[in-house]
Amino acid sequence: MKRDAFLLPRGIYLDGNSLGPLCYGAQAAIERRLKGWQHLAVSAWEEWFGLAERLSPALAKLVGARPDEVIATGSITSNLHALLATFYRPEGARRNLLATALDFPSDLYALAAWAERGGGELKLVPSRDGHTLHEEDLLAALTPDVAVAVLPTVLYRSGQLLDVAALTRAAHEAGVLIGWDAAHSIGAVPHDFHDDGVDFAVWCSYKYLNAGPGAPGGLFVHERHFERAPGLPGWWGSDKAVQFEMAPTFRKARGAGAFQMGTPSILALAGLEGALGVFEEVTIADVRQRSLALTDYLIALADTHLPECSVKTPRDPRARGAHVALEHPEAHLLSLALRARHIIPDYRAPNLLRLAPVALYNTEAELEQTVAALQELLRSGAHRAFRAAGGVT
Repeated sequence: MKRDAFLLPRGIYLDGNSLGPLCYGAQAAIERRLKGWQHLAVSAWEEWFGLAERLSPALAKLVGARPDEVIATGSITSNLHALLATFYRPEGARRNLLATALDFPSDLYALAAWAERGGGELKLVPSRDGHTLHEEDLLAALTPDVAVAVLPTVLYRSGQLLDVAALTRAAHEAGVLIGWDAAHSIGAVPHDFHDDGVDFAVWCSYKYLNAGPGAPGGLFVHERHFERAPGLPGWWGSDKAVQFEMAPTFRKARGAGAFQMGTPSILALAGLEGALGVFEEVTIADVRQRSLALTDYLIALADTHLPECSVKTPRDPRARGAHVALEHPEAHLLSLALRARHIIPDYRAPNLLRLAPVALYNTEAELEQTVAALQELLRSGAHRAFRAAGGVT
């Protein structure tokens, strides 16, 4: 769809669900902000001030929100802490937090810490197969002892997409506030957080949004909660009209902007600023349509040519995010062998090879080449030569 907008690395890049590649827009925006720092120094704050708020309309389109309900700030974990400090108010029997056994670990660390602080426990919905979740298990876990549930929109390992609308509705009917971690869906899957009634959400911007390594995350707070005081206030969350009065008492901004804390990294925000330009030229609905076509094709190729691998991503497009997880006992060695052939996948211990054909830049021909390479490796056993190798990915 927008392949010419990216400076793609050599070979075939199928790891955009971990780190999106550099795009020309992000590069240009960072260089522009660097020049502002170079030539204007502190005076450049006249332009930088309010940059995060100016990115809100573009982000709001991607998550189905109103601009004042979203803000680019922090990281997933820091934003989750800030939102739990605001929304987790244990009272009476409602003292527990709810997540799943398949959540990204950092979310669980944050949730466990708040549950302990609130005198409750972190309840984890188990998986029946180690890869996916059953909706009835999630519904059954919304019990009267749960104060807040935090669920992933897309499971980071298997790529299963949960039904945000149905689960949000069920949580509210059970008297439970619900937040969502949209790390593996923003920029790949359309959302309607406002209309679905989601209480809050968090995400990162370095995966499908392609904003750069460690780029600022983002958060959503539904407008019905705007009167809540941030549990972790900081001066950047002040009402911008009075922020530089340096008053001793906090006067929060209206909306999600109130959940900012410290001064943002302008250079990091610039990466997001530039990367969002790509999404101004496409619709998220078109991205989703293209993404499903690519993952459908990849699953079909795997079924036909890779009998040694088991597809662990849901085949139903309504329950699938934007990547495909293949299970094989030697997945780590296969991932290293593919990298040596300039095909970049992602590995998750102990036995998952994640392949993310990104709608904006990957092609069917690249998927055919990747599957052919895997087929040759499995036939020849050449991947076993990498047994002593290691790495962080």
